[in-house]
Amino acid sequence: MASKLLRRFRPTTLKERRGPGPPEVEPPEVAELVDDTEGLSVRLSGTLSLSEDSLGSEESDGNEGRCIEELSTHSLLTQQLREMWANAQDHSLPISLTFEVTEANVVKDIHAKYVMYTIYLLHSGQYDPSPAFITCRYSDLERLRRSLRSRYPHEMNAVSFPHKRLRKNFTAETIAKRSRAFEQFLCYVSSVPLLRQSPEFLGFFYLRDMEKAQHLTCTGLYQLALPLWMNCWGLQEKLCPVGPATHRLLVLAGLVVCHQDLDSLADAQAFSERALRLFQDTQEQNVPFHIAFLQAHIQLSWRVGVDKRSSEAALLRLQEAGHVTQNAPTLKEMVIRATNPITT
Repeated sequence: MASKLLRRFRPTTLKERRGPGPPEVEPPEVAELVDDTEGLSVRLSGTLSLSEDSLGSEESDGNEGRCIEELSTHSLLTQQLREMWANAQDHSLPISLTFEVTEANVVKDIHAKYVMYTIYLLHSGQYDPSPAFITCRYSDLERLRRSLRSRYPHEMNAVSFPHKRLRKNFTAETIAKRSRAFEQFLCYVSSVPLLRQSPEFLGFFYLRDMEKAQHLTCTGLYQLALPLWMNCWGLQEKLCPVGPATHRLLVLAGLVVCHQDLDSLADAQAFSERALRLFQDTQEQNVPFHIAFLQAHIQLSWRVGVDKRSSEAALLRLQEAGHVTQNAPTLKEMVIRATNPITT
């Protein structure tokens, strides 16, 4: 089956405002398609490859099949793009992440027809051996854009986004252009600390998987829950690498519980140790989680033959500080009781 190489499109993610104007005016959709070499939008590396026989238009008989975009999973943002974004706003960070749409599948069910995008998160500027990914629809990204724009109008004022079309939403050309626009939209948002650390942005990437993993863990389906916990951890490592906020501790708890119940004791012990290092590095004060991780680490270290004296000493210090450690909730109970995993 022949492949069709499409030219890379250069969507404008951030446009400078020129002159006064109402702050809520949406950037025109044409901004997504303009080849503006002199502006902030520059071409990302990689080539888009779509199967000719797998794509159809909205005027076809409905046998669209799958639309697959095969990109290099380790392509990097250009130095020019990083410099432009770094100089665009004084509150922007140098780009440390790149987002790549690696797959776009046309899905048709009894209710609707839509495109499901697979987006990988990679560290830019270096080889990333452990990329994390999400799958989402256009409507999911549009919801993220609206929520960010509502809460952070100044930071999101000049950010363009591909609009819905009345026709040709499922052609190779439209999907290719939208894929490029989504990549640059996410790269821009992640470069602004206020947006990157927002519950809306973080929740978009791993809230749903965390909720699914939590439900599967609570029902004892550890084999199914484990890959979800692992991908959530990979996403969190890339998006919020500093500090053991509650959502990171919950994911680590899920990893310990699943590995332990699947008899992967060495892995369970390693993740419990990783959680304890977070407490040491940042003086985290989430005492219930701290006690639960200490107790799990002591038990697991004993079972795998690893020194547990430091954890025993830390647990004793908590007892001396007046915290109740006897009959304290276990990690599994902490996972079951969790109600809102996304907190910042």
